[in-house]
Amino acid sequence: MDSNLQIADLLAVRNPATGAVLAELPRSSEGEIRAAVQAARDAQPAWNGLGAAERARILRRFQKVLHARQSEVARLITEEAGKPCVEALLTEVLVVLDAAAFCAENAAVVLRPERVRHANPVMKAKTGRLLREPQGVIGIISPWNYPFSIPASETLAALATGNTVVLKPSEFTPLTSLLLRTLLLEAGVPEDALHVVVGEGPAGAALLTSHIDKLVFTGSVATGKRVAQAAAERLLPVVLELGGKDPMLVLEDSDVEIASSAAVWGAFVNAGQTCLSIERCYVHRSLYDRFAELCAEKAARLRVGNGLEPEIELGPLIHERQVRIVEEHVNDAIALGARLLTGGKRLAELGPNFYAPTVLAGVHHSMRIMREETFGPVLPIMAFDSEREAIALANDSEFGLSASVWTRDRLRGEAIAERLEAGTVMVNDAVTCFGISEAPHGGIKASGIGRTHGRIGLEEMVRTKYIASDLMPSVRKVWWYGYGAEFRRQMEGFVDFLFSNSLTRRLRGGLKSAGAIARKNKV
Repeated sequence: MDSNLQIADLLAVRNPATGAVLAELPRSSEGEIRAAVQAARDAQPAWNGLGAAERARILRRFQKVLHARQSEVARLITEEAGKPCVEALLTEVLVVLDAAAFCAENAAVVLRPERVRHANPVMKAKTGRLLREPQGVIGIISPWNYPFSIPASETLAALATGNTVVLKPSEFTPLTSLLLRTLLLEAGVPEDALHVVVGEGPAGAALLTSHIDKLVFTGSVATGKRVAQAAAERLLPVVLELGGKDPMLVLEDSDVEIASSAAVWGAFVNAGQTCLSIERCYVHRSLYDRFAELCAEKAARLRVGNGLEPEIELGPLIHERQVRIVEEHVNDAIALGARLLTGGKRLAELGPNFYAPTVLAGVHHSMRIMREETFGPVLPIMAFDSEREAIALANDSEFGLSASVWTRDRLRGEAIAERLEAGTVMVNDAVTCFGISEAPHGGIKASGIGRTHGRIGLEEMVRTKYIASDLMPSVRKVWWYGYGAEFRRQMEGFVDFLFSNSLTRRLRGGLKSAGAIARKNKV
């Protein structure tokens, strides 16, 4: 460490379970962040020039490196974020291993030039094709709740499509991103193709206003709105994932034992600090009492403590401020008539960041617990009487990230899913859609714009260029200058000729048939 570095320039990274300082890192200055972006810009042409196949080989090497060091990575995630080590392994390391394979296998497909067929008979004298090119430098601002899987999956998609990356992780979990960079460099990513900058809000602001070509941001709605406003100043394209208040609908034909277990896991995984957490649970009145009773029993049995201990099922919240938010939401609900079935208190004997897994019954939509993102270990349960009511309650939210429907009738569940306002709806499952590399991730309404993951996530990392060529370059075009009354009459007749209904159908049908014959005969 530089002896001239002042203590105010150092960022202390702490274990949320113990408060122990894991590391002290120099904060990146605005100048250093802009230099990192410029270095990434300078490195981008060569990285893109390697081609999709070579970049895919590097990503596969990264997959092998990560697989070999999975325990080390999982342990660091637990130390920084507090979650049980098995969750770090399954919801982070495993997700990234799969994302690396997906990006390696699919980036070349996304980047492949695409021929555009012209249906308009006049435009048959032209050829068209789409090119998808890398954006350039992708800025990524990632959160603390999934400090490995979120930035890694976004970084892999950006690198696979020929971009370079400057990543600003949360100030609470920078060590995991620094390890991600180490692993990628070990696999063969050039040093300047991926930079990690360290700091709080000012570091994110410096990255946002630097010479990046696109920003991928995951965080709160309030911060996301400020990011969108700043990006709009220079028309910077953004992807924003801003959290959710995800509903779970338990229909009258559900298996109450299975659904209650799913609700407890979906609400309390990562101590409820998951954008896809079940934050609102609606249960048909015929199952309500038994369902709530089972959830309370199962939540009360969860083992809370330091995630490094193998038997622990629920770790700490990331910091004491988050505990206060949870506490405020629970107290507000109880004051407005909610019934506390279990939990509802800090576990001070474990440390300042621990809160007991909490189940509330008798909640309603005037409570903060049903309106605002809690991001903590709380499961509020509300009864409904009809399918229509359940759908209306689920859609009565400013958020729209994901939702789940629980029923023995899959087709009915899928029909209800189509009526829910969310970016993803799972039938008889919760949360795990994030771990499906092929599935796009993102929401609607206040949950954000754009998508990560899947082919759509890869396409977010490229810009589209259309190239058109005229097949008769020596022929003067009839629509060029030489306007007049006679020319206008001729063009009106020409338009009528092309687009009278019967002729249009015959022309387009004939052209499609001719095209099919030509393709069959490989003409």
